[in-house]
Amino acid sequence: MSTSVLKNAFRTSKVWHKLFFILCSDQGCSLTSLYRMSCIKPQTIAAAQKTYFTEVHGLPNISPLVRSVEETPEPIPTTVKGTIPSWIHGSLLRNGPGKFEFGNQHYNHWFDGMALMHRFQIVDGHVTYRSRFLRSDSYKQNSERNRIMVSEFGTLALADPCKNFFQRFLSRFEMIKPTDNASVNFVKYKGDYYVSTETNYIHRVDPDTLESKQKVDWSKFIAVNGATAHPHFDPDGTAYNMGNSYRNKGAFYNIIRVPPERDGPEDTLEGAKILCSIAPRDKSKPSYYHSFGMSENYVVFIEQPIKMDLFKIVTGRLRGKSLNEGVFWDPNQETTFHLIDKHTGKEMPVKYHAKALSTFHQINAFEQDGFLMLDMCCSDDGQAINNFLIQNLRQSGEALDEMYNTMSRPLPRRFVLPLNITSETPLEQNLNTRPDSTATAVCRTKNQVFCTFEDLHGEDLKDYGGLEFPHINYARYNTKPYRYYYGCGFRHLVGDSLIKMDLESKKFKVWQQPDLYPSEPVFIPSPNAEEEDDGVILSVIITPVKDKSTFLLVLDAKTFEELGRAEVPVNIPYGFHGVFNSSA
Repeated sequence: MSTSVLKNAFRTSKVWHKLFFILCSDQGCSLTSLYRMSCIKPQTIAAAQKTYFTEVHGLPNISPLVRSVEETPEPIPTTVKGTIPSWIHGSLLRNGPGKFEFGNQHYNHWFDGMALMHRFQIVDGHVTYRSRFLRSDSYKQNSERNRIMVSEFGTLALADPCKNFFQRFLSRFEMIKPTDNASVNFVKYKGDYYVSTETNYIHRVDPDTLESKQKVDWSKFIAVNGATAHPHFDPDGTAYNMGNSYRNKGAFYNIIRVPPERDGPEDTLEGAKILCSIAPRDKSKPSYYHSFGMSENYVVFIEQPIKMDLFKIVTGRLRGKSLNEGVFWDPNQETTFHLIDKHTGKEMPVKYHAKALSTFHQINAFEQDGFLMLDMCCSDDGQAINNFLIQNLRQSGEALDEMYNTMSRPLPRRFVLPLNITSETPLEQNLNTRPDSTATAVCRTKNQVFCTFEDLHGEDLKDYGGLEFPHINYARYNTKPYRYYYGCGFRHLVGDSLIKMDLESKKFKVWQQPDLYPSEPVFIPSPNAEEEDDGVILSVIITPVKDKSTFLLVLDAKTFEELGRAEVPVNIPYGFHGVFNSSA
């Protein structure tokens, strides 16, 4: 096929044209040389890194946790055992994949399943449950044709067999369209609840009925091609988020600010602004990010060596490859922390570097005594995102053990970033003067600081597979010094325990029972709470060994003892994230 034919195909899409321009202007090369470059594999690791792996054998099969289920659109009662405090009044809203096939076509990646929303309503010690599939365009098109019509992260939709040969041939030159299957989280903007993924589409939903109300496109308000499902919030309701854009000048990371005020009931993202744009180290291979950090005065963007090869992504349909095929881990790249002043929108000139690491979720970030503490769950290897194929999650026996044992475990760590760097700051000496801190920060140049972390755990946490899905008392302690965080232990491919960590002692409490797999813990403060851990932890517990045995678990956040559970006679797949809606 000639280069001119390919170029004509590229012009059929504005996004194609922009990304093609970015790639060519970045590399100064022809289409042929771009293709050759895409075949070059990342360099091998120059030196071995200290990475924590496990040696676990006999892991139980969890395939029922990633099976399709039916929705429960009308509320059903639950059976409460123990006591659910009467002061809890509201709804736990959760999101995650709930349908993994249409007809005889199956999704490949855990992230691909159709969004299934859940609501556990708690009133006067009683709990009801309902669930509903998000009526996204992706879901509706797939359902109408009973086949996968819209590509997802790990699944490329095949050409429509109803089209003729020429139409199917031309479809290979189309850009993979972004999905609106918002399966990752519930988020709140201007008082309304939305479900979100990482594309430019979010859906406004009714938090009571879980009905889909409105599809909203970020790109209609600001120049971004997507946004994370993990915004941060100031006390006044101002929301901050991040999203990429692809312009003629290259790819950019963008800090987004959404005001809390609304002009009317139909207001969605009006007033959203790009606070700051950051150029990637390599604009043809920007970093993938799932979330970001925020302190009182700064947004902290972590540019990690999980990379997105834009050439492979935009040519995915042409090559018959899904989006995840363009995501790769480059262990030879350092991690860079960018600080952006929330008030001025200016990126700080000093860049903080660390060894190659990957992170999906931050725990907290706060400023104290001229330092910014950045706490996050991170691994020394970034290949996990491509390990969560559904076929891997459904493995058993030695194959399952091998998959788990080759994955680096996520561990909670703290970086200490000195804020007052000047031309007088001494080079090649540790600037971290905080007592009892083992983290280091060394100036290489006047605008570059290399950092090492300190562990936010003891060695015994490794026996529980590390920790992910972190949560804190967000309303009172986000961007502030804090003592406790909660999360899931991961001695399996999904969370299999709940953990409460005390940062002062590095000791932790655990809730764990055989064959039970908890969701991300959500902290709810008790009325008139005085101490940081006055409240409860909510988590949805599922099991692969008994049918329709889901329950909502309520733990005393202080003692980590079970207070009660609400048993639901339904099956729920293992999900991602959620929030507590105290107004419901």
